[in-house]
Order: sequence, then structure tokens, then C-alpha cells
Amino acid sequence: MASDEKKIRGEKQIDENLKRVYEEVVNEEIPDRFKDLLSQLKSQSDDDGSDVSR
Repeated sequence: MASDEKKIRGEKQIDENLKRVYEEVVNEEIPDRFKDLLSQLKSQSDDDGSDVSR
């Protein structure tokens, strides 16, 4: 029984750590370089009349 409890505690700790890391990544700001690239793509699509939302 003790090994089952250790396994469950270990799995719970892994789950909590993965959730914490995921939340940190999700809340990170988009790098400026990436924002610049997105702006360039948007301006190119506006110039040629295409729709990037498709």
C-alpha cells in the first residue's frame, strides 16, 4: 500500500508541476520580434487584399 501512495503522490506532484509550467508559458508575453513578423504579414495581406483569417 505504501508504494501505491508514493506513486499517487508522485503523479500528483508531476501534474501540479506541469500545470504550473504550462501557466507560466501561457502567460509569457509574445516576443517583440514575433509581433513585428505578425505585423509584416498583416500589412502584406492588407496590401494584396487577401484574408489571413481563412
